[in-house]
Amino acid sequence: MSTAELLTPELLTAERLQAAAPGLAELLVDAVRGGASVGFPARLTTAEAADWWRSRAAAVAAGSLLVWAAGPSDRPAGTVSLALAQYPNGAHRAEIGKLLVHSDARGRGLGGALLALAEQAAAERGRTLLLLDTETGSSAERLYRRAGWTTLGAVPDYAADPAGTLRPSTFFYKHLVATA
Repeated sequence: MSTAELLTPELLTAERLQAAAPGLAELLVDAVRGGASVGFPARLTTAEAADWWRSRAAAVAAGSLLVWAAGPSDRPAGTVSLALAQYPNGAHRAEIGKLLVHSDARGRGLGGALLALAEQAAAERGRTLLLLDTETGSSAERLYRRAGWTTLGAVPDYAADPAGTLRPSTFFYKHLVATA
C-alpha cells in the first residue's frame, strides 16, 4: 500500500463502521499486542475487538463520535476517533481517542496525519479545545508533543497496560481556532 493511500482516511458512517469492524479489530489487537495502553488487556481477541468497534456505531450514527480509517476497509492501517462533548457547557470541546497505526505502517507519517485530520474536523465543527491522554513515556506521547499539544499533567497509576500493570498517563490539551 502506498503512502498516498494511507494518507487518505475515510470518515466512517455507522454502516461503514459495522462493515469495517473486523479490519479495525485486527488493528486494535495489533496495537494491544504491541503493548499500547488503549484500554484493553493483552488477551483481547479479534472477536471481542470487533464487538467493541460495532458498539461504537450508535455514537457514530448519533453524530457524537467521528471515526476515520486509513487504508482498505478489510485491513485498515490506521484509525483515529473524535468524541464530541455533548453537554451544553462543553460544546466547544472534543476528545481524541483510539489513534492507532498498524505496526506494519509505522514510520510513514500516518499517526501525525490522522491526528491533524481529527484536529481539522474538530475546528470545522466549532470545537476550540481538544483533550487526550496517553501512557506516559509512550511513542504516542512524543507524537503529541511534536504536534504542538500542551501537557496538562500526569496521573500516576491511571490505567493498566495490556499486561495489567498500572502505568501513569499524561493528559494533553490543544487550543484550536474554529473554522465553522
